[in-house]
Amino acid sequence: MHLPEITDQQILAARPPKNRVSPLQPYAFLNETEYVTVGQTAEISTIFLTNRECPFRCLMCDLWKNTLDESLKPGQIIGQIRYALANLPPARQIKLYNSGNFFDAKAILPEDLSGIAALVINHDRVIVENHPLLCNQTCIDFQQQLTGQLEIALGLETIHPQILTALNKRMSLDDFVRATDFLLEHGIQTRAFILLKPPFLKEQEGIDWAIRSVEYAFSRGVSCCSLIPTRPGNGMLEQLEQSGHYSLPNFSSIETTLESCLQLNRGRVFMDLWELDQLYQNEPELQSRLARLRKMNLTQSIPDHA
Repeated sequence: MHLPEITDQQILAARPPKNRVSPLQPYAFLNETEYVTVGQTAEISTIFLTNRECPFRCLMCDLWKNTLDESLKPGQIIGQIRYALANLPPARQIKLYNSGNFFDAKAILPEDLSGIAALVINHDRVIVENHPLLCNQTCIDFQQQLTGQLEIALGLETIHPQILTALNKRMSLDDFVRATDFLLEHGIQTRAFILLKPPFLKEQEGIDWAIRSVEYAFSRGVSCCSLIPTRPGNGMLEQLEQSGHYSLPNFSSIETTLESCLQLNRGRVFMDLWELDQLYQNEPELQSRLARLRKMNLTQSIPDHA
């Protein structure tokens, strides 16, 4: 497979403008329900923090849209979390997603970590996202300041070696293994983000490699996988679409992939439903099919087709 080499500069040049966001507020926050174990769900406060842009230039990423070009001032990220918690119902778990890496010292200032830990001290589980290359002693230090369980979500994306390189992720499968082994050794749990049909894969290939990637993640001790349909909107994917290297996965592929991954019975698997109602507006029986996907996420079982 011969894949084009796309540079940071090309990815940056293809971008549309960023959204206007404030360092004083998270750009979004919400309450969600997530399957935990048989017969149990948990309410989760999910906060999308505003901070400095991630230094990695992943080919498919659009999270930079809600980031800043400069680091926050000390205390601002703590203020964002406090603001969101004051406007959300109580929950036992919390996700602190920051459009990048929680342990990137230019995004989340190290001097703010103890204040963040104090704010979330009453949560049973604290879930953050981080690049495998940035999993280090700082993660352990933060875990030790919590009373609950720290869980770190890692972007595995795909185990297809050539595609992983082409995504400009700046990591290898060995890097992912080192990160998961290191975190698990220190009592930190992990989840994995996995792409459904990244660029350069045909429809069935996209399904097959997503399932294989989920299997691989579970084999490395990951406790939960989140499947993300690769969506346009970052400029570069539109260019790849025009050149025939990318297309939005079929809605039926989303359904098939989640069903197949649940049938593995290896651990929790969720399908990211963000903006699917907009991306698939012309899909037949869209609302009932989305409801079926939501039910699969929430029950980890496969209902009859709508």
